[in-house]
Amino acid sequence: MSSSDDRLTPTLLGVIGVILLGGLLGILNSTMAAVAIDTLAEAFGTSLSTIGWTSTGFLLAVTATIPFTTWAVDRFGGRRLWLAGLAIFIAGSLGAGLAWNVGALIAFRVAQGFGAGLLDPLVLILLARAAGPRRAGRVMGLMGVVLSLGPVLGPIAGGAVLSGLSWRWMFLLSVPFGLVALLLALRAIPADPETGSASTRLDVTGLALLGPGFAAVVLALSQTAEQGTPATWQALLPLGAGMLLLVAYALRGRRSGPPLIDLRLFTSRGFSASVTIMGLGGLALFAVLFALPLYYQQAHGHGVLAAGLLMAPVGLGGAVAMPLAGRLSDRVGARGLATGGALVAALSALSFTWIGAGTPEVWPALAAFAIGLGSGCFSAPTMGSLYRALPPSQVAQGSSVLYMLNQLGAALGVAVVTLVLQTAGDLISGFHGLFWLVVAATVIVLAAVPLLPGRPRTGAVPEQEREPEDTGAAVSPCS
Repeated sequence: MSSSDDRLTPTLLGVIGVILLGGLLGILNSTMAAVAIDTLAEAFGTSLSTIGWTSTGFLLAVTATIPFTTWAVDRFGGRRLWLAGLAIFIAGSLGAGLAWNVGALIAFRVAQGFGAGLLDPLVLILLARAAGPRRAGRVMGLMGVVLSLGPVLGPIAGGAVLSGLSWRWMFLLSVPFGLVALLLALRAIPADPETGSASTRLDVTGLALLGPGFAAVVLALSQTAEQGTPATWQALLPLGAGMLLLVAYALRGRRSGPPLIDLRLFTSRGFSASVTIMGLGGLALFAVLFALPLYYQQAHGHGVLAAGLLMAPVGLGGAVAMPLAGRLSDRVGARGLATGGALVAALSALSFTWIGAGTPEVWPALAAFAIGLGSGCFSAPTMGSLYRALPPSQVAQGSSVLYMLNQLGAALGVAVVTLVLQTAGDLISGFHGLFWLVVAATVIVLAAVPLLPGRPRTGAVPEQEREPEDTGAAVSPCS
């Protein structure tokens, strides 16, 4: 792996940095707003359930936009779509910061979500295109730093802003940073090549089924967390509608044009294993990120900012592990690293089942750091292996599937935390039960690791991982 083709050149590093900066904006903004629910409800004189739509609307807009991005990246080009996503996100941030009532705030948060829904899968797509399969692991490892630190830094930054400034600055601060990201993208991201794919037809029926279907399922999980039970119409109605739409998409017959997401992707064992691992990893990670602040606040009496700082070891562990594991996976493959990472994560989660209300903070902090390390050791190699398991024309679709399942896993993780803690007799027993579920999720990850692609190869793509033959449902040409 010593050829110049495998090195991260200064130009490539510049492109990676610009892409990661734009991707970080959406993650920070969504998690910052989560700590301001009480503040926003008081500012607008409304209920917590109403103000909760500032976060729910953002999340649903992100989820519904992702399938469209799969098609649009080929129709309009990655660079143009990236710039459009940044512009929409900046406009939404400015509007949210200047919102005059709760309806306006929710509307502008939805606009932010549409922008983030373009940016989030594009981070994966543009990085995979820039890196190529032989550098996928190390580049996905760099992306993992953003994925690890973003959910942790968001609450900390939100708490810091709210402690000294108006809530409006949580959104207004995104405007100058977004403009910087936009200007840097204009200079660093190369122009889109002319690929002749401009005539690719949008799968309108697929978009009408897939985007709202995933968004409805995410809404059902969010309502389950809010209501404290899945047995309410607020959760059951969107769940039923979402499942109906997704089943309708899966059962569609032959069509003349390319589908939005070709379900034959799942015939690749490596792809199916990768997205399963990342979905379960999202569930486990967000369960930990949601549960730890509650533990520090309720068991130790810390405030929001202190609880956010004590949660930081999870992100730091991932930020340390992901670049190293990603780089190593380009040389030795994903399986060994992912196996070790899943074992560390499972044992670290198991240690939380012994932690009580009187446990000194140093021990849960060390265990959280170890969970971050383990999660990073299986996440970065898994993301890198995803792009080695797919031919170039399927990278955009694979990225969208990966991101949608990771979003579902995250929403499920938050819902599980709420349900377990509300049904438990006390905080500590609920906390222990929750981490037993995290252990179970990481054990399933461990079982799926042997299905990942093996040691990276130079040369042709293995026969089982080439593009499927055209059977009237051609895969949309992507990267």
